[in-house]
Amino acid sequence: MKERVTYFLLFYFSIQSGITAQNKVAFESLRYNEDYSVLAQDSTRNFYKQTKYFRILDKPQLYGSIGGEIRSQYLYYENENWGDGQQDDNGFVLNRLLFHTDFHLGKHFRLFSQLQSSTSISRIDPNPVEENPIDLHQLFFDVALDQLTFRAGRQELSYGSQRLISVRENPNSRQAFDALKLIYKNHDTKIDLLYGYYVRNQKGNFNDKVNDATKLWGTYTTFKNIQLLQNIDAYYLGIEKENTEFDDISAKETRHSIGSRVWGKLDKFSYDLEGVYQFGKVDYKNINAWTFSINSSYQITSIKFEPTIGLKTEYISGDKNYDDGKLQTFNPLFPKGAYFGQASLIGPSNLIDVHPSVELVFSEKISFTIDYDIFWRASTNDGLYHANTSLLYSGKNTSEKHIGNQLGFLLTYEINSFLFFKTEGTWFDPNGFLKEVSTGKEILFFASTVSLKF
Repeated sequence: MKERVTYFLLFYFSIQSGITAQNKVAFESLRYNEDYSVLAQDSTRNFYKQTKYFRILDKPQLYGSIGGEIRSQYLYYENENWGDGQQDDNGFVLNRLLFHTDFHLGKHFRLFSQLQSSTSISRIDPNPVEENPIDLHQLFFDVALDQLTFRAGRQELSYGSQRLISVRENPNSRQAFDALKLIYKNHDTKIDLLYGYYVRNQKGNFNDKVNDATKLWGTYTTFKNIQLLQNIDAYYLGIEKENTEFDDISAKETRHSIGSRVWGKLDKFSYDLEGVYQFGKVDYKNINAWTFSINSSYQITSIKFEPTIGLKTEYISGDKNYDDGKLQTFNPLFPKGAYFGQASLIGPSNLIDVHPSVELVFSEKISFTIDYDIFWRASTNDGLYHANTSLLYSGKNTSEKHIGNQLGFLLTYEINSFLFFKTEGTWFDPNGFLKEVSTGKEILFFASTVSLKF
């Protein structure tokens, strides 16, 4: 029955693509940022548009909207975790359903809610990020006055390039925070002040509760349309975790991150530079960590397929010495789960990587990207970490720096405004370090995703 409903919705919304020709509102990564009030003046609204904007009690100042997403992924690993642990030899399926409501009660009050359901098929021992049948993912209210908005409740957070705080799109369950936020916004400036708690996914129904073991606070400011530099982000973020595991210590962590990002586009050239410095304490150890990244690309429009040549590179600090009073391991906080591709094999701690890529545009709807990534440990006295900062392999008893090389491809097809399809593959060739600390087998990964938003 569920499959029939899914196929009906896929068919219905795929044939509705024409409704976006007029008064088009693009789907946002943060769905609560979508604004459908423009449809109030549309006298030709069909059924779908009426779900995106409907009056309450026939009063124009009271209106609501509903929406959601249906996403299904097939994933296949050969030698997952380089051959260590249980293996899903036949692949598995991850499904995600999101449904939200958005009610505006006058100019100053707004209530947003969202349910999330994440399920798996044929996955051996799925974790809570892969399987969490149904939970209240977001529920918050806004009180707005001119350029200020106060927001309270469970909510998604996403800032900048999502290096430190992300919605975590690629794993099955997106992440949220129980938070208070004060937002100031004008034409060229946006300032967020926030304080909250990370929501940890738990298997079961409606059991993702307030988690006071991980706190987050800080401020994030974005300045746009600045001469020469174009756009600048500046931020301070603080976290407190009851227990964090690093290669040299596992204890309570209080960490402060100060960073800045400069990004923009000059004709066909795009640039994104970001630096972060971290300090604080993990038990008796003083934190002194940092990272710097460069993400640049250039599009050649004069030749067929308009290739975009990209280069990303970054240095992410690792611990310099075992058994001392200092810790240099960088903590990426709450980053994208698939930091270096959807295979999500390595996380951004104790790492140096060089990452060239080429993107080809076959049409307005179809693009193809191929990329190659080379990984080294930044410090031989620190281990290799997962995307969620958990320790994958200790660096003790090995001096090898080269982790391995990764070749990947991504094919995307935006069928229409609602339907999106992508397929991607990854080949990871382990080198010196992984050969010493793991079974050391080559990883082959394949994923195919179809997503319907409405």
